[in-house]
Amino acid sequence: MLSEQEIRARFPICMLKLDDEQLRIVERFAQLKSYKDGETLVAVGTRDPNYHVIRSGEVEIVYFSSGERQFIFKATPRELMGDVSYLSGRASMVGPLVAKGDVEVFELSPENLRRMIDEEPKLGNIILATLIARSQLLHDLNLFPLQVIGSRFSADTFRIRDFFAMNRVNFTWIDIESDPQVDELLKQLQISEGDTPVVAFGNEWIRRNPTNRELAERLGILSTLKEEVYDLAIVGAGPAGLAAAVYGASEGLSTVVLDRKAPGGQAGTSSNIENYPGFPMGLSGRELAGRMTLQAQKFGAQLSTPREVVKLEFENGYPVLYLDHDKCVSAKCLLIATGASYRRLNAEGREQFEGVGVYYDATPIEAELCGGSLVVVVGGANSAGQATVFLAEHARKVLLLLRGDDWGKDMSRYLWRRIEQTKNIELLTNTEITRMTGNGHLETIEIRNNRTGETRMVETRAVFTFIGAVPHTEWLPEGIETDEKGFIKTGSTVMNSPLWTAQRRPHFLETSRSGVFAAGDVRAGSMKRVASAVGEGAMAVAFVHEYLKEM
Repeated sequence: MLSEQEIRARFPICMLKLDDEQLRIVERFAQLKSYKDGETLVAVGTRDPNYHVIRSGEVEIVYFSSGERQFIFKATPRELMGDVSYLSGRASMVGPLVAKGDVEVFELSPENLRRMIDEEPKLGNIILATLIARSQLLHDLNLFPLQVIGSRFSADTFRIRDFFAMNRVNFTWIDIESDPQVDELLKQLQISEGDTPVVAFGNEWIRRNPTNRELAERLGILSTLKEEVYDLAIVGAGPAGLAAAVYGASEGLSTVVLDRKAPGGQAGTSSNIENYPGFPMGLSGRELAGRMTLQAQKFGAQLSTPREVVKLEFENGYPVLYLDHDKCVSAKCLLIATGASYRRLNAEGREQFEGVGVYYDATPIEAELCGGSLVVVVGGANSAGQATVFLAEHARKVLLLLRGDDWGKDMSRYLWRRIEQTKNIELLTNTEITRMTGNGHLETIEIRNNRTGETRMVETRAVFTFIGAVPHTEWLPEGIETDEKGFIKTGSTVMNSPLWTAQRRPHFLETSRSGVFAAGDVRAGSMKRVASAVGEGAMAVAFVHEYLKEM
């Protein structure tokens, strides 16, 4: 563990001190508050914590490492306190923040913090840079209270870890199969191996096999929806939905984003997107999703996950989204950006290995499970190529299986050339998985050459599948026209539809119901690329403005 002096030297932006002019700006948006020695400013786990700048005195900040309280840091006058959770409404992952002696602070609510960032962009950029750097510091030094204790062979352990990773929640994983300290930890928490998976938040709370929704509520990921008619509701928080949230909120539209899992969508699971304009070194899907989410929240967009939309109806001309747990959201305009998922393999025994050997993402979470072993990737498009290259850095060998023989047809050239040049990647064309076997987790697969009929068994603990695309449109009413595969028709393709009743031509991204738009992979005819999805999300907001003028 680094000392406080080493952290200040290595991460100076995290310890930035404001000058007199910057303090005067903060004072306009804040309340001056006093705390006596030993009083708590922010407790660990606090939802929607207030943001503080120290005017006088010192504040002691307690950090957790590997789930245990053990690191103390002292903030001094003119220093900022907080990280990006202060903008997102999530529970504070550090703390408590305790006054050391008498202390005066400038205290800002999350709403006033966003207003200051918006109205004072020069100072706002400094604050954002500091908040982002602090979050990265916490991640790099493993300074957070959240622990997941469970087996690598448990589907529920994988579900919880995957949910945290996709929602950018920092945590420590204790693998009961390999961690030498696990018996002592289980005894300390007064639980048995049979109770796992367990999620522990420092000494605050412990939950045995919690649902994703329960975790989202406890950690502030699932924000409370407002009792109002939003200008724009967005279903789906992939690149298209997040881009629309950024543009909609920044242009003054009251905007809400709902997603059944996490911000980022399918693109959020990409290990490295190298063809996204402006990032010649590439960036991970997680990083892109994180930046876009923060940007949307900076402008006041509300993101709430996990929120499953189960039904769409129309009342008084407005779209009404019915959610799980009997909630509903009304809006003047609706953008459908729910994307698509990969098809399931038609292989005998596949169902029993979902989450314990069969995966649909290739992120560090999955890579950690298959280090040094042979893994299998199924698919021939860019997602499969990115996964193959990434997994080759961790696995002993990667088998890439293609059902056909037209290698490279659907994959960017830079990817297939990299695959051809990587020594521990083996390409098998005309090959399919026919059967999966194992005891509690995947152990072997049977593969068959669909030209020769030859079969062979392969020992593997992980199969990653990236085949086909199934749009998330099962919740839509008949009034939203789709093609034969379920993708949403828009623009000129619905002009002559009997479902289109408006006395004008539909906008390019408008569906067969006026005021309802579609963007990204869920739209029929879309390019199925991250950059085009972002462009469509931004474009949709322009059409929303046009529609609102007509109302």
